[in-house]
Amino acid sequence: MSLALKSTVAHVGRRAGVTQVGLLGSRLLHSSKINQMAEKASQSASTPVTTEPITALAKQGSMQLSLETPQNKAEYVLSTLDKVSNWARQGSMWPMTFGLACCAVEMMHMAAARYDQDRLGVVFRASPRQSDIMIVAGTLTNKMAPALRKVYDQMPEPRWVISMGSCANGGGYYHYSYSVVRGCDRIVPVDIYVPGCPPTAEALLYGMLQLQRKMRRSRKGVIW
Repeated sequence: MSLALKSTVAHVGRRAGVTQVGLLGSRLLHSSKINQMAEKASQSASTPVTTEPITALAKQGSMQLSLETPQNKAEYVLSTLDKVSNWARQGSMWPMTFGLACCAVEMMHMAAARYDQDRLGVVFRASPRQSDIMIVAGTLTNKMAPALRKVYDQMPEPRWVISMGSCANGGGYYHYSYSVVRGCDRIVPVDIYVPGCPPTAEALLYGMLQLQRKMRRSRKGVIW
């Protein structure tokens, strides 16, 4: 056998060996991935599924005194005061009604007997100086935007804003109109967005529960 033929045979043998090793390694890797996926599936199947209603989950919020554990007496006192003040605020929410379009009808529906917002401590006020929440319900036009900002500036701190409906969230149906603001968050800072055109009274009620949850997590006295 010639020297060139011997070298060719040896090269082919080496390539065949490398290919077999590569195939074996890929098979082992694939089988390990399948085993990991099976273990994850079994763990997720063994995890209990909660059947708690979504409104109850929204009411839970953060039960901690603060996001950090108090390190000394001063931090403990301040975090406890934060928890007490947040509890008081979430039980007496006084919205400033800013109904601008058809969403205001659903906002009034939430105050009626069927949903009874008073049981949550929500009472509508006609003066911004007595309110801590503003519900922007409807289409905000360019001419109304300065009035919205002026009313917001008259509200005492701390204050929150709920944007109700597609028009208040981003312009909605009139997004491309020359006279409509594409979202009230361009004028005032928004805490809760309630989607819908118009959103139902249940949706606004759920937004109020989400705002209560956000109030529980707020920290004013403790700043690390």
